[in-house]
Amino acid sequence: MRILLTGGTGYIGSSLLDTLVASGHEVVAVVRSADAAARVRAQGAAPLEGEVTDAAWFGSALDDVDAAVHTAAPETGAEAFNSAVVDTVIEHFGGTGKRFVLTSGIWEFGAGEAIDDDGPLDPTALVLWRLPIEERLLASSVDATIVAPGVVYGHGRGLASLITDAPRTEAGELRLIGDGRQHWTWVHADDLARLYELALTHDSPLGRLIGSDGNPTAVRALAEAVAGGAGVAAEPVEVTRDRFGAAFADALLLDQRAFGGKARALGWAPAHTSVIEEELARASAV
Repeated sequence: MRILLTGGTGYIGSSLLDTLVASGHEVVAVVRSADAAARVRAQGAAPLEGEVTDAAWFGSALDDVDAAVHTAAPETGAEAFNSAVVDTVIEHFGGTGKRFVLTSGIWEFGAGEAIDDDGPLDPTALVLWRLPIEERLLASSVDATIVAPGVVYGHGRGLASLITDAPRTEAGELRLIGDGRQHWTWVHADDLARLYELALTHDSPLGRLIGSDGNPTAVRALAEAVAGGAGVAAEPVEVTRDRFGAAFADALLLDQRAFGGKARALGWAPAHTSVIEEELARASAV
């Protein structure tokens, strides 16, 4: 397929770009600079410089492809940015049978011990803005799938560093996020890329699709593994909220266990199933 990709130089998007090119797809990567264009070109994509919030320009780009994936995530103005993208996709992909895959996240499901892809949503304040946009997309005539990744890890990037590279106490203990007993649902970037490809190529849209390595792991467990003999130290929730900001902290404090059963039923099998093993291997290689 000829696939339009936003965010091709980002953490998720760059892994997806590699996967799509390796599978023989023609990837058109939206970029905003000559440097970004050079980077995606080196990975085998055709760069297309422009602004996805320019409805006329982006609509024309959509008309020229078979499918599209939106992984771009601006540092500010995410709500308006995503709303503009989805509105243009609805206008140009609606009723065409062209597949569109939108990136969401596990935090929109809230806390839970057995979070289901098609289960109820209970978003934290940080991601509450996503729901009206997603519901508008799912209610449209676009063949849409919404991928909700767990906490992405791999290649030395991602939020795992908030645990592994956390500040130390005076005694050398690694500071936890809260008491660290909360579980995070994790997914490796390379496995996630294959899930996006599945969402693009499956014979029907899939609604919401959670990306999980199947091994929800507690913050404390990862911290203890990398801290070694120095140990770990819990901190009061109020301190965590001061450290990260209330909205971000409340998301990080969620106890979330999702196992990705829907994706597995479709044949997706993650190759990486332990964030602890991944982070220990990374640390030993440094």
